[in-house]
Amino acid sequence: MKSRFAALAAAVLLCASPALAQDKQPPLRTGVDGTFAPHAFPKMGGGTQGFQIDVFTEVARRMKREITIDSVSFSTLIPGMQSGRYDFIAAPTTVTKERAEQMLFTSGYLWTAFQFGIKKGTPPIKGWEDLKGKAVSVNKGTPYETLSKQKGQEIGFEVQAYDTQPDATQAVLSGRAYATLGGNTVIVYTASKNPQFVADLELKETRAHWAAPTRKDNVVLRNQLQDALDCMKKDGTMAKYYETWFTKKPAADDLAVVITPGYGVPGMPGYDPTPHELKCGS
Repeated sequence: MKSRFAALAAAVLLCASPALAQDKQPPLRTGVDGTFAPHAFPKMGGGTQGFQIDVFTEVARRMKREITIDSVSFSTLIPGMQSGRYDFIAAPTTVTKERAEQMLFTSGYLWTAFQFGIKKGTPPIKGWEDLKGKAVSVNKGTPYETLSKQKGQEIGFEVQAYDTQPDATQAVLSGRAYATLGGNTVIVYTASKNPQFVADLELKETRAHWAAPTRKDNVVLRNQLQDALDCMKKDGTMAKYYETWFTKKPAADDLAVVITPGYGVPGMPGYDPTPHELKCGS
């Protein structure tokens, strides 16, 4: 009797296992610039910590998926996603028209603006003209590099591109560069940790969405990622992570708390304005 019961149980499991295997989705594959504090940076004892790690680990949990987050150079992330190595990019990625024509973005989850950082004792920067004949350091493959090179040609200053933002900051501290141009959250965070580094001029006109891109053909994943991010805004989880890592509460108009209509970034290629009901589970 026992042997017959065991055989029957094994048969049931054998028949059920293909269905179970089909229901289980593979881990999400993504990457961050692992030297981009406070968004992603090494932690004591190994691994990576930061705002992006907390946010997208929680996104995967809400999607009932595991997640693998690689720490690599930012310049390798977009080619890695387009080649199929990554499903989406967890690193903060600025939404531009050019990028939105090549990738599909969620709505923004943070505002970003360009900001200069300088060495303590350096005269403050009042405008791009103050950089004539000097050198500006940037993180390679970012919009900061694109804008700096454009302005460098117009005004006449050198642009030094580095693999990481900390390397670009070190170029300023060592005197190789007069200033570095980066994202406001990173520049302010770095200044709070290094008394020799000062957060300087913020370029207000550069305010833009930071969002998560997928490949152009992956509408389903884009929408699933945005639903999870929007639910985190709705229940206050995003604001909690914001306060933890940026040491202040998000403003009332910050994208960490504002849910924009449709899917994607309004006014950008790939935006879907169709209204949809936000369903948030536990």
